[in-house]
Amino acid sequence: MKGEFGYKSSMQTPRIQKVIVSSGVGAKHDKNKREVIIDRLAKITGQAPAQRQAKKSIASFKIREGDIVGYQITLRGARMKSFLDKLIHVVLPRVKDFRGLKASAIDEMGNMTIGIREHTVFPETADEDARDVFGLSITITTNVKDKKEAEAFLRHIGIPLRS
Repeated sequence: MKGEFGYKSSMQTPRIQKVIVSSGVGAKHDKNKREVIIDRLAKITGQAPAQRQAKKSIASFKIREGDIVGYQITLRGARMKSFLDKLIHVVLPRVKDFRGLKASAIDEMGNMTIGIREHTVFPETADEDARDVFGLSITITTNVKDKKEAEAFLRHIGIPLRS
């Protein structure tokens, strides 16, 4: 990549800054289901999730300001690298009918967001009860400023993108 994009220093090369794993609770006002989501996210990432609260009340959704609407985990360093390794080599091949990720998942700022419909594709939770299945979102944040450069970088590190 250094020659392809004309980097003069190795410090200019792209790198991953953080990985954010988030999940919404939806209409799950049941405290037990929230505990299940917290427990399984902690098993998947190896880190306790932080609560995300509603910023304003929306009457049609029966949400009040301050209600818990989701959970989020920010991974950096060694945990981030081990999570990405597990995601690329174990989790994505277990997804049903997986043919690669779309390159359109990369935004204009060089970040990629992956949506996973069922958390059961992770090996830590595969044997759990199937009635409390929830989806999660994984955002890979890079220091790249261009979509084309980000796509080349993500292919280089092993993210399976469609051709």
